[in-house]
Amino acid sequence: MQVAHLSAANEARRARRAVILATELDTGIGQVIHEGEIIDGELQAEAEKAFRSGKSATIEISGRKLFLNVLVPPPRIAVIGAVHISQALAAMAPVAGFDLRIIDPRTAFATPERFEGVDLTADWPEDVLKERPLDAYTALVAVTHDPKIDDFPIAAALKTGCFYVGALGSRKTHAKRVDRLRELGVTDEQIGRIDAPIGLDIGAQSPAEIAVAVLGGIIQAFRRRELRG
Repeated sequence: MQVAHLSAANEARRARRAVILATELDTGIGQVIHEGEIIDGELQAEAEKAFRSGKSATIEISGRKLFLNVLVPPPRIAVIGAVHISQALAAMAPVAGFDLRIIDPRTAFATPERFEGVDLTADWPEDVLKERPLDAYTALVAVTHDPKIDDFPIAAALKTGCFYVGALGSRKTHAKRVDRLRELGVTDEQIGRIDAPIGLDIGAQSPAEIAVAVLGGIIQAFRRRELRG
């Protein structure tokens, strides 16, 4: 591996950007491919497949064997609201390979006793996200039902380009939310990315079932995400 390629990979890791180190096995010649980059030839499709799967592999193109070393930032979930759904999601997310944190200014809900071992912050999202901002490899899940708490992080997630943005609430509730988000400068195209009502449509009823539906929606969005530079 060339020093320049290693430096590019380290820089991408620090910035939470995805790259592939593609090396031709016979010659050792390599190149760095950034997620969303347009490249020539058959390698484009193979690179996109690798970015979405996150798995390194050896491929063959036009008689050449290449090893694709895929470096994708660990996906994260930021949950706004320390509710029963959040408790279930906090238990499930690590099993599926997602880091998870919960933000809720309501200290009666955001207690260590209810969320033992969970990355929990009892503060307003707008303050927390200044110190720990969202990025394209983060899913935002808003479940407080309180516009004063949910609206800002939803708007921030849409403007940042989080790969998933989901919000709890009925269609009527969401229609009102849309009006408020427009006032915050969110475009209709961005608003159209919100998963609301939240989660896959599996007929979920209990908090645990809703958490399953939400996690399923997050996994689906991550594996089918739009690739961008």
